[in-house]
Parts: sequence; C-alpha cells; structure tokens
Amino acid sequence: MTAKVFCIGFHKTGTTSLAEALQVLGYRVTGPNGVRDPDIANRVRPMAWELVEKYDAFQDNPWPILYKELDARYPGSKFVLTVRSTESWMRSQLKHFGERETAMRKWIYGDAHGCPQGNEEVYVRRYETHNREVLEYFRDRPDDLLVMELAKGDGWEKLAPFLGKPMPAIAFPHANKAGDRALVAKLLKKGKAQLAHMGVHLA
Repeated sequence: MTAKVFCIGFHKTGTTSLAEALQVLGYRVTGPNGVRDPDIANRVRPMAWELVEKYDAFQDNPWPILYKELDARYPGSKFVLTVRSTESWMRSQLKHFGERETAMRKWIYGDAHGCPQGNEEVYVRRYETHNREVLEYFRDRPDDLLVMELAKGDGWEKLAPFLGKPMPAIAFPHANKAGDRALVAKLLKKGKAQLAHMGVHLA
C-alpha cells in the first residue's frame, strides 16, 4: 500500500504547487478541506479521518494543524513541510485574505484573529511556531519529514527520492505565482476592453 503523504506547510507556502506535483507522481490529492464549514473546529477530525480513507495525499488546511494526530493514526506516512520567508508569507496573507474572517482561521489563529489584517503578530508567531515544532517533532526521523522551499527552487530532486518515485521528465509545477496571476489579470482586462469596444459589457 502506498504510504499516505501529508503536506503540513501552512497555506500560502506553495501548497498548490506541491499538490500538482503529487498528482504528477500518481497520488490522489485532496485539500484544502472544510474551509467553508462554519463549525470546522468541532467537525475537523471526523472529516479528516474520513478523507484519509479516500485519498493518498493531503495539502493546505486543515492538515498542518493535525500532523501529530495523523502521525499517530497512520504510521509509516510521509510528511512534507513547505516553507517560505516569514515576510513574504505575511505579505501573501494580507494580500489574499485581508480583513476576511473565516471559521478555519479562527480555529488556527484564535477566535479573535479570524483574519490577518490587524493580527499580523499573531499570525507570524503561529506560523513560525508551527515550523519550529514540526522540525523538533521529526528531529530524529529524517526519513519521515521533507522540508521544501519552493521559492528557492526545491523541486523533483528532493520530492521524488523522498517518496521513492522516479524523477518526472517535466518541469516542477509552480502554481499561483504572482507573475502568473498578474498576467491573467492583464489578459482579462484586455479582453474586457476589446469586448466593450464591440458593445459587449461584462460585470
């Protein structure tokens, strides 16, 4: 049986790219999960245990928060910690989530800190503490934890051997890059302008 792979880096650390890479390697991937559930704090564990039976790999929320329980329940699993500089991670949090509160973020960061805007210190502390605790937890188990920093070029040369998979002959995926999003926005704007010139107006 293929070992389960739990991606336990916080959201906005390259989790989407890692998910695409795992799919290339043949894994059935899920995540994020439960992000729209207003009662996620109470339902997260039954949801997680059910999903583990259906998929091979798991990424984004809520998986990083459950890594110790997952390790105990599913021995032999592999864990991947994606990281990026604290400064760039916080900028991404503010850019993408701003003042929007969610039950998931309240569960992770505390009931009074459901959005990053105005709670920067809390978010930074939680992020950095998580990364330190993961490294400490797996300190004597190098075969079970892989740390990847995709922004610095980590890719197949780390991931494939760690999972015992052959090296793919395609480039490592890089999803949700800021440059890619800017290009899409530019193309959409240009397309709308062209349609407006033709008398078609989009909302």
